[in-house]
Amino acid sequence: MSAGSEMQRRFEGRSFLVTGAGTGFGAALATRAANEGAAKVLIHYRSSAEGAERTAARVRDAGAEAEIVQGDITSWADIQRMAAWAFEDQGGIDVLVNNVGDMASGQASWKEVTEEAIDHVLAVDIKGTMLMVHEFGQRMVSRSGGAIVNVGSTVIVRGSPRAPQYAAGKYGLLGITKSYAKALAPEVRVNTFAPGFMETEALLARPEWKAGRREDVLSGTPAGKIPKPEDMTGAALFLASDDAHHITGSYMVADGGYSMLGA
Repeated sequence: MSAGSEMQRRFEGRSFLVTGAGTGFGAALATRAANEGAAKVLIHYRSSAEGAERTAARVRDAGAEAEIVQGDITSWADIQRMAAWAFEDQGGIDVLVNNVGDMASGQASWKEVTEEAIDHVLAVDIKGTMLMVHEFGQRMVSRSGGAIVNVGSTVIVRGSPRAPQYAAGKYGLLGITKSYAKALAPEVRVNTFAPGFMETEALLARPEWKAGRREDVLSGTPAGKIPKPEDMTGAALFLASDDAHHITGSYMVADGGYSMLGA
């Protein structure tokens, strides 16, 4: 947003659940939802307990109620427990943001891939997201509908020679998005937000990023910048807003032009 502009209030009175909201983009998304009028934000984390508490404090400062839930989204039992908690104890949600993903951030090259790394990335990015949509989506249909935003990546356009399993996971996410957009229609819309590089803690810690990759990415980005997570939240949450009422089963790329074909 430009300096001096007022924050939109697209989500007055609505309830959100954001996965992986203890750090990075998830924390920024949860805070943005509260700033835009959400009445309640459920904050999921797996291991970042302190981060989840910090996010909850920011959500409350913005005027929304905040509750925290821990769980491993590679576990169907954990997801079922969280869904029951969200709908039976917390009154349900209007928006689910599946932010959790594994980008194999410690892997600098495809030559370093291991079977364990493949299994873990696919378990998080495909299995975990699918089960979140499956369990929460059917409850949203029974309640009053809503929107699901799956956080993907521009690797769906470019691939990832660094970590092919990461690209495979995010391509799989498109299949989940399209399938459940049909299965849950018309009550629930399901879309994928596909951001490019954001200066998260995880990205800044990647070995190849420290070794000059940032400069390469920046030089190939027409928008001329690599945004912070907070700068991308408005676009991501557009897909959950009423303005996107006729958008489902689709994806939106937001990468400053980095993935443009034919450029």
